[in-house]
Amino acid sequence: MTKKIYHGSEKVIQTPVYHGGKAYNDYGYGFYCTENINMAKEWGVDRDRDGCANIYNIECEGLSILDLNSSNYTILHWLTILLQNRQFNIPSGLAMEAKKYLISQFSIDYEAYDIIKGYRADDCYFSFAQDFINGTISYSQLGEAMHLGKLGQQFVIKSKKAFERIEFVNFEVAERSMWYPRKKERDSQARREYFRTDRNNWHKGEIYITHILDEEMKADDIRLR
Repeated sequence: MTKKIYHGSEKVIQTPVYHGGKAYNDYGYGFYCTENINMAKEWGVDRDRDGCANIYNIECEGLSILDLNSSNYTILHWLTILLQNRQFNIPSGLAMEAKKYLISQFSIDYEAYDIIKGYRADDCYFSFAQDFINGTISYSQLGEAMHLGKLGQQFVIKSKKAFERIEFVNFEVAERSMWYPRKKERDSQARREYFRTDRNNWHKGEIYITHILDEEMKADDIRLR
């Protein structure tokens, strides 16, 4: 099964480097792509420069793929991977306990997979995750927030085996004049909708991180599905 994937960048990358990038990206080291060329163009530009969408084919037959959007996983599995890689603002004892508990109960051996598919934690979405572990928003509010602004999905190449399957095809230029405003509007739309939600009030009957901790909820808890 051959897939076409795209990598947004400031330059053309014909040969992606295994174990390159930054260790503190969402899923650690890897080559971060998308199956949506328009999303790649947004990710490739910045305020002051153009970018490009590098185009690749990858043969996925025989590769192990961790799909965090499948019914086998919850948003907490995704969040736990972020907690293991990204730098969270953890100002309280609650957030610290939340981090420890989620890692102990919702960790996945994600480094064992060749490819990971899942949400991309842009700045605004990362702030939603922080609000959840700090007890500001409920579990259902976190789920709703992750769909605001049509959040992009990542296709992350992790293993050396997978890197050997990448075939560079071509690239398309992404002009900042077109794609940076779209990038900013996607982020702004998510923030506007998020701040319009009733996030400052306690939602009786909903699950907060305190409930997950107090009841020691596990990954197979039907309330988390």
